[in-house]
Amino acid sequence: MINDWQLSPREAEYINRQQGQCCTRCGANLRSIALAKAMLNVLGVNAPLLALASSKPPTRILELNEAGSLTPVLRHFPNHVLAKYPEVDIHKMPYADGSFDIVLHSDTLEHVENPVHGLKECRRVLSPGGALCYTVPIVVGRMSRNRAGLSGSYHGGSGVGANDLLVHTEYGADAWTQVIEAGFSQVTLTAVDYPAAIAITARG
Repeated sequence: MINDWQLSPREAEYINRQQGQCCTRCGANLRSIALAKAMLNVLGVNAPLLALASSKPPTRILELNEAGSLTPVLRHFPNHVLAKYPEVDIHKMPYADGSFDIVLHSDTLEHVENPVHGLKECRRVLSPGGALCYTVPIVVGRMSRNRAGLSGSYHGGSGVGANDLLVHTEYGADAWTQVIEAGFSQVTLTAVDYPAAIAITARG
């Protein structure tokens, strides 16, 4: 990824922290922590996510792809659905309009061929007033670029060539604009140890 994305040493350092720096108590990495904080902000709760989940709230949650150490916590929500990407196609999800109050995905959108269309699908399955919370690896000092026509860049280590790990978009400082293109009207950023981990929340 360092060579494919032409990352500077500083950029490589904070993206490595996003993926690898973990809480010594719960084991969550920075991007999972950012995503959990974004979700708690949506719910208006100032408490650990596990404590909230244990109270069995009725919130309907769609988790697209596993969100690392967050997934075992989310399973405590009684109305949690885990849809593993790419088995469930984000471009055409098998759920009715307005089925969920929160849609989550973590470092998945960069692998989606048409991310704006995928975000439109997320919006479609959200209930009125619902929220989308997600992370992508963001290189904050540059703009996003589509990797069409470039050599394949894969997440998952050298030699990995699975289509679902192919990166279609390198995200930069304008990452938030895609949710506006997809029809959302509000965007909020939740940062943890900036610039290492940024979660995007979209509503409206």
